[in-house]
Amino acid sequence: MTENIQSKGYAGKDDSGKLSPWSFERRPVGDNDVLIDIKYCGVCHSDIHQIKGHWGPQQYPQVPGHEIVGIVAAVGKNVTKFKVGDRAGVGCMVNSCMECESCNNGEEHHCDRGETIMTYGYLEESSPTGISQGGYSQNIVVTEHFAIKIPDSIKLEEAAPLLCAGITTYSPLMKASIKKGDKVGVVGIGGLGHVAIKLAVSKGAEVYAFTTSESKKEDCLAFGAKEVIVVNSPEDMQSLRGKLDYMISTVP
Repeated sequence: MTENIQSKGYAGKDDSGKLSPWSFERRPVGDNDVLIDIKYCGVCHSDIHQIKGHWGPQQYPQVPGHEIVGIVAAVGKNVTKFKVGDRAGVGCMVNSCMECESCNNGEEHHCDRGETIMTYGYLEESSPTGISQGGYSQNIVVTEHFAIKIPDSIKLEEAAPLLCAGITTYSPLMKASIKKGDKVGVVGIGGLGHVAIKLAVSKGAEVYAFTTSESKKEDCLAFGAKEVIVVNSPEDMQSLRGKLDYMISTVP
């Protein structure tokens, strides 16, 4: 495929945070690329921060979204991991140098050459718009290395948040080697926090959810938390002082 891929999406045109329909083009499908027809894309708070320019001046129009899942519509000749019709996902990165020590050791986000390209808003020579464009759109062209297979055992719409909120909490929980019976505190019950509760519960941990929102209490219990601590002052946490084995804070 040598022609640019036509796409439509919802883009920020300025730092107002308002998104509106936008037609644009993506690069042709290269030898190592896959074209994914996007079915669902989760909403991450970083989408809001970036589009509003909270992290510095942005180039517009810009399509956010990095919890992307869909169906492979085309593959390049060198692609071995995917075939047309496969279920695929894309997270927060779409490219890096793939040659340095960090990239070769699974740390592409720390590319030694500074060539990590995040899923939207990053300078990208191959993009007809000059920057990477994200998943609030019809499709995406991505190097196969930065796409992952979505198993048939999970619905696509349920898989989408795992591409950011899921891996962000899964990674530290697994590195801590939490096990059945461990007491795990989860601070901040937003998108990440509610996934963290479910992951820790699935490993057999006793989960204690800390939130400043009384309205989230029932949800936390439904996710499997043993206890929910609504925090209005430091005194509200004293009953659990020194009793938890691990604590994960999603607030930062």
